[in-house]
Amino acid sequence: MTRAALQAAISGRVLTPGEDGYDAARTVWNAMIDRRPRFIVQCAEAGDVVAAARFAREYDLELGIRCGGHGIVGHAVPDDGLMLDLRPMGEVTVDPAARRARVQGGAMLGALDRAAQQHGLATTAGNVSHTGVGGLTLGGGMGWLARQHGLSCDNVTSFEVVTAVGDTVRASAGEHADLYWALRGGGGNFGVVTEFEFALHPEPGRVVSAEFRYTVADARLPMRRWRDLSGAAPRQATYTATIAGLEVALGLVWVGDPEEGTAVISDLADELASVAEPAARVVEPMTYLQLQTREDDVEGHAWRRYWKGHYFNALDDELIDSLLARDGTDLPNVSLQAYGGAIADVADGETAFSRRDTAFEFVAASRWQDPGDDEHRMSAARRYAATMDRFASGAYVNVLGDDGDAGIRRAYSEEKLARLTAVKDEYDPENVFHLNQNIRPSGR
Repeated sequence: MTRAALQAAISGRVLTPGEDGYDAARTVWNAMIDRRPRFIVQCAEAGDVVAAARFAREYDLELGIRCGGHGIVGHAVPDDGLMLDLRPMGEVTVDPAARRARVQGGAMLGALDRAAQQHGLATTAGNVSHTGVGGLTLGGGMGWLARQHGLSCDNVTSFEVVTAVGDTVRASAGEHADLYWALRGGGGNFGVVTEFEFALHPEPGRVVSAEFRYTVADARLPMRRWRDLSGAAPRQATYTATIAGLEVALGLVWVGDPEEGTAVISDLADELASVAEPAARVVEPMTYLQLQTREDDVEGHAWRRYWKGHYFNALDDELIDSLLARDGTDLPNVSLQAYGGAIADVADGETAFSRRDTAFEFVAASRWQDPGDDEHRMSAARRYAATMDRFASGAYVNVLGDDGDAGIRRAYSEEKLARLTAVKDEYDPENVFHLNQNIRPSGR
């Protein structure tokens, strides 16, 4: 097994420890991940994926798939294995007449957003532009357009996939329909997606974001009112809440006609002020592309990170009280994002993605820089999130971390897990693609 043999089969670049670019290529978003693959294959085309996957199989190397590298546990970086770095395959091609985008498997969300917005179009994408299209979409894909147009996975019309044996297939409603079903929410369990085809939607490109800020001590009644209003919100509005330290921000993001959004935000402001005047109000008009990059962190890859997540079918008063019980130090920051709308319009059995009756997604996330703080910060996040366990109705597979089989059972119903296992048996019976939130084949 030699680097030269692998490079001879690859049109892209093969990196090994000590070579220029190797350390940068193995660095991912969570700075806690410090693993050293034996080979990093920077794929220039789909044929490189095929050749590298076959090489890994022949020499029994663990295979990790790297795109944006945002997975919290760093599955993309296999110690002494082979990492497929898809980022050189980042092209996005838009057909404005057909309202379709063809997106290579290594593209970032920002590339998709920018290419589509040139034609006044968009599709649901996440909230950080340097997230990989692939990882986000295969797990579901929540974003600011989801209440209007469904999740990212709901907008995929076809996938080009390299399977465990090195075959290339196209999965759609009419071809390999079982695989098409599984790829829409089942994660990276079934192959390497080298191209996505997305449906696009007309978007005006204008956004209004609003936050009304309270101390934790003053937020109880306003948060209940915010919750009540979220249930009847127009689909252009995604209600959001954050808790950072002892500050609570309640608000929404409006993607649509700015005048309509301003009126909805004004009504929310009046309702919240009727129970408690906020300490600050921040209302920001912006472009859609500004919205999609505002949570980018230029120092993001320098932070050590840990998070826990839940789905909630409702935010009852007791749950709100638990969220606001912030009596410790170094507690994780909290985000809540409303679901509903077009997400819930899709029949539960139509895709592998589950828990479409979710009302809010909850994430408790910590970041720090001192390795000596690792256990303390992770333990604090676990303890805080555990106080919400009894209210939870499941979890988003893209937010799972070190949860193991218990996390998989939270992400999928038993019926869907059985169906996903059957697809795994068909396309990856030896579990070649196991560095993920793993759907294990039967008998393994």
